[in-house]
Amino acid sequence: MQTTYTVGDLTIEQFVVGPLENNLYVLTTPSSPEALLIDATAGDDVLVDALVQRNVTKVIITHGHHDHIGAVAALRQQGMRVMVGEPDASLLDGFDTTLVDNELIRFGALNLRILATPGHTPGSVCIAPEGYELLFTGDTLFPGGPGATKFPGGDFPTIIESIRRIFATFPAETVLLPGHGASTTIGTQVGSLDEWIARGW
Repeated sequence: MQTTYTVGDLTIEQFVVGPLENNLYVLTTPSSPEALLIDATAGDDVLVDALVQRNVTKVIITHGHHDHIGAVAALRQQGMRVMVGEPDASLLDGFDTTLVDNELIRFGALNLRILATPGHTPGSVCIAPEGYELLFTGDTLFPGGPGATKFPGGDFPTIIESIRRIFATFPAETVLLPGHGASTTIGTQVGSLDEWIARGW
């Protein structure tokens, strides 16, 4: 499934792929001849060809779980540069650059700010296009609560602190684009934080 959103000069193509219905996001802007991909779920050759046709040159991985990195090797073979949060780099078969908190990734005339949001994994990151009320949250924050912390490297108190940071940093109108499922807004989710803490997941 593919959905396209346009926000100002930023176009976002959302692909839903794989058995866990991962969201992949392709970002394009008139100020750049290149495109950027968020996450790299394994797909068929048709998907890889679609990314090549869009001139994807950079790939930001939100975290190192298998369902978000399965296409990394295939995309790197096509010359795409893969970036991942430093603590998760060892989970990938290969990468080109590690990411740190508050780093800016230049994308045409835009800056994409990297937020370190550990908890789902130690190296989980969110991506904020500066000047836009958008945040790509990977598996850190979904409609209805935080990502799972039962996997190795997960930690519930840590992910709650990451979510507190998100809520404190961005306005209520900010649209959250997660790694699975539907989009939501900070305003829709912020009032449920105490409930999530009380239930423990």
